[in-house]
Amino acid sequence: MQPSGIITLTTDFGLADSYVGIMKGVILGIAPRATIVDITHQIAPQDVHQAAYIVQTFGAFFPPGTVHVVVVDPGVGSQRRRIILTTPVAAYVAPDNGVLTYAWREAIARWGAEKCAVYNLTEARYWLPHVSSTFHGRDVFAPVAAHLTLGVPPAEFGERCAEIVEAVLEQPSRGRHGELVGRIIHIDHFGNCITNITLNHLKEAGVGERMVAQLIGQRIEGLYRTYADVPIGALVALIGSSDHLEIAVRNGNAAQTLGAGIGDIVRVFPFTHDAS
Repeated sequence: MQPSGIITLTTDFGLADSYVGIMKGVILGIAPRATIVDITHQIAPQDVHQAAYIVQTFGAFFPPGTVHVVVVDPGVGSQRRRIILTTPVAAYVAPDNGVLTYAWREAIARWGAEKCAVYNLTEARYWLPHVSSTFHGRDVFAPVAAHLTLGVPPAEFGERCAEIVEAVLEQPSRGRHGELVGRIIHIDHFGNCITNITLNHLKEAGVGERMVAQLIGQRIEGLYRTYADVPIGALVALIGSSDHLEIAVRNGNAAQTLGAGIGDIVRVFPFTHDAS
């Protein structure tokens, strides 16, 4: 994989502190010509599951050779591994705590295990000279990403590993009436409630446009193409840009309207089924 010089950053650091800026300074100190792209720094603190979802939404839209840095790290300073995941088109630098679960699964499904590799970051010469026990984003992940963009082969950073740690990410199940039972896994800036139910799950369950979704006691009928297909202020179910089922309010905030949060259950029935 030829480096593109692009590094993306995804963290739970927020924007009130200097942490993100410091990471960028470290990267540019090693690779001054690097292009740094902020994906988001608003992952809920220590929320590995939310991070895993976000990471799998953006990789396909970057040029080959991009390095994606993910720092959502509740185990920072512990014995958890720090890794590089390489695919034929990208490299991911992250703690080995499940944040790369979806990216790993998609890479294996697309290219096969023989074309993907995982390396344990054990070569301290590619870190900052002093490594704190609480800021590996600055001291390990940022410098490793910078060196990757300069062409250092991934194998130089440490020994190869057989696999990564995968988070226990709940998949939709079938309820006692045959309905799909999923959960909200992300609430975006607009208050849209994004579930772990994908378009493929709906197809496999034989659920089409004539469906009913239930969330927090509310019944949302029909599967629509876009927010504008319903009146302003109305609830709407649709397949969002990441191919996941969303519950939204047109020109409003579904999470606030419903009092919904991450982890809440969403049930999906065929329209002809009694979903009362």
